[in-house]
Amino acid sequence: MSIGDGRFDGAAAALLDEADRLDGFGADVAATLAWAVRVGDTRGDQRSLTDDWSFLAAVACRDVGAARILEPHLDAIDILDQAGRDGYALDLASIQAGPESSWGVFAAEGAGVRLEARDDGTGWRLTGTKPWCSLAQHLSHALVTAWVGAERRLFAVALRTPEVTPHTGPWHARGLQQVVSAPVDFAAAPAVPVGEPGWYLRRPGFATGGIGVAACWWGGARPLRDALVDAARRDGADQLSRVHLGRVDAALWAARLALRSAAREMNALPQASHPATLAARVRAIVADAVETTLAESARALGPLPLVADEAHARRVADLEIYLRQHHGERDLARIGADIAEGRGEW
Repeated sequence: MSIGDGRFDGAAAALLDEADRLDGFGADVAATLAWAVRVGDTRGDQRSLTDDWSFLAAVACRDVGAARILEPHLDAIDILDQAGRDGYALDLASIQAGPESSWGVFAAEGAGVRLEARDDGTGWRLTGTKPWCSLAQHLSHALVTAWVGAERRLFAVALRTPEVTPHTGPWHARGLQQVVSAPVDFAAAPAVPVGEPGWYLRRPGFATGGIGVAACWWGGARPLRDALVDAARRDGADQLSRVHLGRVDAALWAARLALRSAAREMNALPQASHPATLAARVRAIVADAVETTLAESARALGPLPLVADEAHARRVADLEIYLRQHHGERDLARIGADIAEGRGEW
C-alpha cells in the first residue's frame, strides 16, 4: 500500500533495496545518515510530491527512526534549493557545506532560551541557545531560525565548530532513543542567511514539508495494520479482531486519500500561494488515523507483541514520540481561525 499508484523504480528502488541490506538501518545513526545523504544526492528535479511522500512513507514502513533521520535532511535540501530558485545567493562554502553534508532543521522555540543573529561587520553570527535540535551531535550542518530584532530569519550553520556546543540531553525517551533532541548553545557561530526575515515561514515549501512529516507517520503505521490483518486471519479469530482491523483500515485509507489529494492540489497551485490550511488539515487527518491505529492495535493484539516482539514494540514507542510533533488541538484551532477569517474554503 503506497500513497501513489505505482511502484518504485530506478534510483528510489535501489535506495530502498540498499536500506533493506543495511545493518542497523534506523538504529545506527551514522550509517543511516550516510544513506540519507546518498538519497539527497540522487533526487532529481522532476519529482512529484506524491513521489516524495511515498518514498518517506516507504522508509517509515521499514523503520520509523530511519524516516525521522531522513526527513529533515531532505527538507533542508529542499529549503536550500527553493532559496536558490527565489534568487537568494547562498555562500555555503564559507561554512564548509557541500554534497557530503548531513543536514537538520532547527526551528523550534522554547521558554527561557533564545537564539539571536547579528551582523558584526565580518558576517552573521548566532549567539544563544536553540531547543529541540534533533541529532545535533551527529549532523555536520543545520538550518536554524534565529531572531533578528522582532522577526525570525533562517540561517545555515556548521555544527562541528568550537562555537557550537550540542547538549547530550535531557533525553529519557523510550521511543526514538537514538534521535536525541536537545538544546544547542551557539557562541558567535558563523552563519549564512537563507532568505530574508520571515521567508522561512512564508515560503510555499513550508506547508509541503509539514505534510512530508505526516507521510512518515502514515508509513510508520502501516505495519501495525499488517499485524491486525494477520490477527484477523488466524484460526479462531472473532468478529472483534475484524472490527479493530476495519477501523484501522478505514482510518489509514482516508489518510492516504488526504495525502494523495494534497499532492495533486499543491502541485497545481501557483508558486506564490501559501497552502497552510490544506497542510494543517492533512496533518490533522493523518495524525488522527495513526492515533486510531495505535489504540486499536493495542486493544486487538494485547500486551504480547509489546513485550515479546522487539520490532513491534519499538515501532509503537517511536510512533508515539514522533506523533507528538503534531500540535493537536492547537492546530485544529488554527484551522478554525483560518476558516472563520475566510481562508481555506472548500
